[in-house]
Amino acid sequence: MNAVIIVIISICVLALGYRYYGLFIATRVLKLDEKRKTPAESENDGQDYYPTNKYLLFGHHFAAIAGAGPLVGPVLAAQFGYLPGMLWILIGAVVGGAVHDVVVLFASVRYHGQSLSLIAEDLLGKRAGIIASLAIIFILMLTLAGLSLAVVKALYMSPVNTLTVLSTIPIALFMGYYMNRIRPFDYLGGTVIGLVMLTLVILAGPFLGHIPLVSSLFTLGEIPLRVMIPVYGVLAAILPVWLLLCPRDYLSTYLKIGTILILAVGIFIVQPDIQMPAVTDYVNGGGPVIPGPAIPFLFITIACGALSGFHAIIGTGTTPKMITNERDILPVGYGAMLMEGFVAIIALIAACSMIPADYYAINVPPAVYSTLGMVPVQLPELEQMIGETLSGRTGGAVSLAVGMAAIFSKLPFLQGLMSYWYHFAILFEAAFVLTAVDTGTRVGRYLLQELLGRFIPRFSEKRWFPGIIITSILFTFSWGYLLYTGEISTIWPLFGMSNQLLAATALIVGTTLLIKMGRQRYMWVTAIPGLVMIPITLDAGYLNILNYLKMQSATGYLLTGISIVLMVLMVMVLAEAIWKWHVLLAKKAPA
Repeated sequence: MNAVIIVIISICVLALGYRYYGLFIATRVLKLDEKRKTPAESENDGQDYYPTNKYLLFGHHFAAIAGAGPLVGPVLAAQFGYLPGMLWILIGAVVGGAVHDVVVLFASVRYHGQSLSLIAEDLLGKRAGIIASLAIIFILMLTLAGLSLAVVKALYMSPVNTLTVLSTIPIALFMGYYMNRIRPFDYLGGTVIGLVMLTLVILAGPFLGHIPLVSSLFTLGEIPLRVMIPVYGVLAAILPVWLLLCPRDYLSTYLKIGTILILAVGIFIVQPDIQMPAVTDYVNGGGPVIPGPAIPFLFITIACGALSGFHAIIGTGTTPKMITNERDILPVGYGAMLMEGFVAIIALIAACSMIPADYYAINVPPAVYSTLGMVPVQLPELEQMIGETLSGRTGGAVSLAVGMAAIFSKLPFLQGLMSYWYHFAILFEAAFVLTAVDTGTRVGRYLLQELLGRFIPRFSEKRWFPGIIITSILFTFSWGYLLYTGEISTIWPLFGMSNQLLAATALIVGTTLLIKMGRQRYMWVTAIPGLVMIPITLDAGYLNILNYLKMQSATGYLLTGISIVLMVLMVMVLAEAIWKWHVLLAKKAPA
């Protein structure tokens, strides 16, 4: 099958979904009111609540939600074939993920920018709110550890990639200071300056990275990277949102969307054939990349590309505090998720266009690969062209970069630049992940402040700087420890399971909101995807527990315990919600 067909189908499905289903939700279900004052205007503090241009905010929100999930997840799920992943991404994004994102963002805007846990407390009761707070903090820790591991695997022992990725931080700081202090609201000028500087870094990176002095400074092993990423997370959580977080995410969005669009055009020009079968023999389980069957592991592996609970944390975290008009909730909430679904489709194509033997050689440890009876076809040649060892680089990031570079290097006038495009693709992936890490850490700080504020009221004060410092360090240390000690093979399945549990919970909370607003006739919009995901995700969690117990180690027992606790906490919240539905619908309470 030619990849162009998949791209055309995907564009049509996502565009029609936004035009009809998204608009239906905005106008009929949520009834967005452009005249209503938003929290960014009513509670502007210049630190977290800050009215933001809608294009800048779209860039921030998309960059924050689009982490490693839409890139790594589809690549790993390619083990099952291209068809299962394609169907779930398109269907899930339109009727699940985008619905989830726009509803939780709307809820937080109406709740003055409050987090999902506080919204759940108001709608379901104090007990549900406390349970949700604990569960969300655990899930966010796992998410950030899993996303950061993907960056570590992509950057270690690669001075070119490390140099270019780190360079985006001072560029973002300058952009933020320029647009808010040197020339306030000059978004066009700041954008041009940032893009020029980013372009220079991308072009010069491969040359600077090979200078002996620079190479020695930026050739880092896994341990230094596992420490540096949490340090960056602390800075992003503490500094004002306009200084680092928003400009870096905005800048990264140009890199992300621009690369995806160029890659899509490249697919039309190169017209690569899909090498992976529509459905593989591993669809029923036993695969070398993902050991479980496609149902339920497809749903927790692709995660952010179709439906993601992590988006609920962002949608009730930084974004609602910056929206200036309710009508912007549709493009920011629904539109950004559809764009992420398209990213996932492109990632799936890049992985499936590789020869299966080469795909498995990269994504499977050498000891396991030797038992598959496969022989790499183009991989030795690719390693020579790129100048790095590619086999056994598990986690999905490297195989995606190879697939992208293979397409780019076949474009007219760009042949013979395989090494350059590979390093560019790694930069592209790292930019995706780090923008989720910085925003996620900041939201984790909000959540920890709220939780500690229940017992020590001073922590609830948004402008109390000691509280900001303490909660930022505590939260970052918690996920930094998991990053320091964990691996993709153990953290990613747990992240995927907990992520989808949170998505189901957010949809259930959104359903409760619709009922309390007197819009029971539309409760199916959120209730159906939420209730469908519950048994699927709990099944995946049960199978994960069996695998962790087989490890017979301290790590295995720790992950088992975390899995059980998360599943119990989420089931308790869901039970509270369903009982609340019964009470509200029986009483027919006024909106």
